Amino acid sequence: MERVCFKLRVRADRLEEYTRRHRDVWPEMLDALRAAGWRNYGLFLGDDGLLIGYLETDDFEASLAGMDATEANRRWQAEMAEFFELGSAERPDSGLERLTEVFHLA
Repeated sequence: MERVCFKLRVRADRLEEYTRRHRDVWPEMLDALRAAGWRNYGLFLGDDGLLIGYLETDDFEASLAGMDATEANRRWQAEMAEFFELGSAERPDSGLERLTEVFHLA
């Protein structure tokens, strides 16, 4: 099992709406995440727009590929792109900056 932590940056003027949108994640998106192997997935948002994501999966690259193959994810990424400072990434899920785990208390 892999524990994965990543960061992105949400635009400061979109924090409230970004949070609101995650209260009503589409059921088909939740199903796609589960089917692609995303477990124990959570997002944490700072007042400055720093977004930290955490998930557990058997194979992160395969989980990303599984999500990339779904229509629900393509629609979700297209809708959510406007919320992020993406740099050269076109979609939020292609701009994830994975963090290195340095400690874990099991």
